Amino acid sequence: MDGVVKVQGGLLRGVRRESVWSFSGIPYAAPPTGTRRWRPPLAPDPWEGIRDCSAFGPIAPQAPNLVEMSLGAEPAEHSEDCLSLNIWTPGLDDASRPVMVWVHGGSFVTGSGAGALYRGGLLAADGDVVVVTINYRLGILGFLAHPALADDGQSWLDGQEWSGFGNWGLADQIAALAWVRDHIATFGGDPQNVTLFGESAGGMSVSALLAVPDTRGLFHRAVVESGPPYVAEADDATERAERLAVHLGVPMTREALEQVSAEELVRAASEFARVPSNMAESPFVVMPVVDRGLLDRQPEAAVAEGCASEVPLLIGTTRDEFGFFTVGNTELNSMDDEGLIRLVARHTQAGERAPELIETIRSARSARGEATAPRDLGIAIATESVFRWPSVRLADAHAQAAGPGVTTYCYLFTWESPAFGGFLGSCHALEIPFVFGTVHNPGVQGYAGRGEEAFALSAAMRAAWVEFARTGSVEPWPGWESGRRPTTVFGPWPNEAGMEHRVDAPRNEELEAVAKMSPRS
Repeated sequence: MDGVVKVQGGLLRGVRRESVWSFSGIPYAAPPTGTRRWRPPLAPDPWEGIRDCSAFGPIAPQAPNLVEMSLGAEPAEHSEDCLSLNIWTPGLDDASRPVMVWVHGGSFVTGSGAGALYRGGLLAADGDVVVVTINYRLGILGFLAHPALADDGQSWLDGQEWSGFGNWGLADQIAALAWVRDHIATFGGDPQNVTLFGESAGGMSVSALLAVPDTRGLFHRAVVESGPPYVAEADDATERAERLAVHLGVPMTREALEQVSAEELVRAASEFARVPSNMAESPFVVMPVVDRGLLDRQPEAAVAEGCASEVPLLIGTTRDEFGFFTVGNTELNSMDDEGLIRLVARHTQAGERAPELIETIRSARSARGEATAPRDLGIAIATESVFRWPSVRLADAHAQAAGPGVTTYCYLFTWESPAFGGFLGSCHALEIPFVFGTVHNPGVQGYAGRGEEAFALSAAMRAAWVEFARTGSVEPWPGWESGRRPTTVFGPWPNEAGMEHRVDAPRNEELEAVAKMSPRS
């Protein structure tokens, strides 16, 4: 077999690497350039001859990704012509394997489907699945939202009419899923068994897409890793877009913005983020928005109303998510009790009750013999408030609305990074190399760890994710119940051997303390 396949647009040639075929840089949509900026994606332009797919395509314009650089990632070309995807498959046949489509993270401003943590060969080979990773528009180009960008009535996905004024990056993700539906059988995949999974901004994207009617039938299971369902309200996104236009020194019109280079848009977003007053309301320069078009309501509310009742959900977080964000942050790492109170006030709804919340968390950690310095308490409280409690709320909403045979599963990841002498703990994004198996990559092991325990943990997580992708269930995991909160813990657990445990309501003192200060809206 020569590795040549035919798709809409032309012929593609992949590369056989060990036991899988890989196809990199496949265009799933036309370049969103010029007057195609801030408009929904269109079908890819055709090409002549056989397109070589041995190398990743350009990635979305963005500032340097220090995390990827530290993991040994190769420099990549940045271009607005970035809407491509990558495929790893055990065979170019009619085996109808489960398909796993990955949405990368990066705060909606950085990242790509070619990241060092996301190489899909081992996951595809060991699980006998087809793995797809995607690029999508980022930053101002991907998520600027303002009524001036509305273009209602334009035809896009399957001839539907577009409405709304934001969410261009989400629309790209949907276009990639539509491409997978139409072509993945050629790569040995089953278009009727697609799992959408992602982490951080990628997980937030999955959470948002659960609420988007246009995704019906494009994915059939969902995995949300550290991706609480945060989206902006229309008024907030509009106001931020206007401030970004002022920062750029251009009118808030489509015509004016189309004249600004991609490099200048990236630079402006970075400069905007460095001004504390600009980031007081949200840690994201841009993000998905309830624009009454593609996304017409908050994801948690939509899920509670049953919009994802036919989609099994696996959702979870890491134990110490916020440790990731303390790297290089001298203010957080050296804060005192007063600084801790300010941090808690910023990341929770505790207000004047912040000292009460802090003391509750301090007591719970002390009882377990865990560190209680201000930095440790800040990480614990911010992790529960920003990541875990919103994820638990989404699990509750999904489980209560799920249809017959549709299950919600939750996990907690507790393995600790060896980087910086253990400074990070079980931090944000640490579970990714275990899910993909890239923990076997020497360039990743300084961050993820190595050795038989690490490899066994990775094997267990890959097996669970693949079983979920194949069947929509994971045995013997218990399904989620809001009162009992059954959770599968991956990693060490007190007084337990092994790396996989079934625990009811783990670390519940912290979760309940934060929940008490963060009532449901």
